[in-house]
Amino acid sequence: MSAAYLSGKVFLLITGASQGIGRQIAQSFAPLLGNDSLVLLIARNARGLQETADKLPRGLSVHTASVDLSTATAHELKDVINKVLGAAGAMQFEKAIVVHNAASIGDLTKSTVAMTDFNIWQEYYDLNVFSPAVLNGVFMEIFNDYSKVLRLVINISSYSAVQPYKFMGYYCSGKAAREMFFKVFAVENPNVNVLNYSPGPVDTDMLHAVHTYTSEAQDEDTKNLVKNRPVLTTEQTVIRLLEVLKLQKYKSGSHIDYYNN
Repeated sequence: MSAAYLSGKVFLLITGASQGIGRQIAQSFAPLLGNDSLVLLIARNARGLQETADKLPRGLSVHTASVDLSTATAHELKDVINKVLGAAGAMQFEKAIVVHNAASIGDLTKSTVAMTDFNIWQEYYDLNVFSPAVLNGVFMEIFNDYSKVLRLVINISSYSAVQPYKFMGYYCSGKAAREMFFKVFAVENPNVNVLNYSPGPVDTDMLHAVHTYTSEAQDEDTKNLVKNRPVLTTEQTVIRLLEVLKLQKYKSGSHIDYYNN
């Protein structure tokens, strides 16, 4: 399977690439990239990043950066990208792709009326909303209109961005805010291809946390999040993501779920 946005000389940046869906995106996208493409993997876990890098084709230029995205400044993120671009800069590439995957699920024990700590809200939104927004701005500053590079932005969203679940106030609101940001970005930048991809319930540590919570809370609404839709492997959902990119039937900025026809 191939996708036009992955062919040719590509700069590919993936956050949250040390495990789960981020790692699988790296593994599935990398073999489709053209010669002299460059892959930048970002996450906090340096060991996990290296494990991901070791799984990628040796013909690619693969770089890792252990970064705490919840605290990194725009200046620091710009330095990370420019360091791997080198003197040739952005214009050496035909295409530039950024995958905003890094995320956390938040505290699953609190109802919305108990979520009264400003610091917890700040910490959650720093990683899950503010960080991808800032990184995206930095990415677009580097790969700007003058670079003549075809640009693709993929935000890994969630069904929870459009469907509320009890005791998931942090996660649902964060995913909704993050997705709406990228919808606004898409409207403002019609020359950039933007996809909000909801991967479905995937067998990851995050889903296991939901399972653990629901088994304790016995909340039927939240259990339906993982019961009514079959659990997928990371490979299954990324294959579907590649199909969506190949077909290009979506309007830029749209929310596309794994189970959409």
